[in-house]
Amino acid sequence: MKNEGTIDRVIRITIGLAILSLAFFGPQSPWAYIGLIPLLTGLIGFCPLYKLVGIKTCTKC
Repeated sequence: MKNEGTIDRVIRITIGLAILSLAFFGPQSPWAYIGLIPLLTGLIGFCPLYKLVGIKTCTKC
C-alpha cells in the first residue's frame, strides 16, 4: 500500500541520493548511509512514519 505522492517520492529519491553521495565524495562519512532511508522509501512509495501519523500524500491511493 503506497502512501507517498509522486512529488514526495521524487524529493525523497533526490535527497536520498544527495546524502548517500557523501559516503563516496566529499567528507566520506559513514553517516551518509542514512541517505538510504529516504531513497528506499521514495523508491517503494511507502513511509512507515506516515502510516503511524496518518499522513497520505498520494491522491490516488
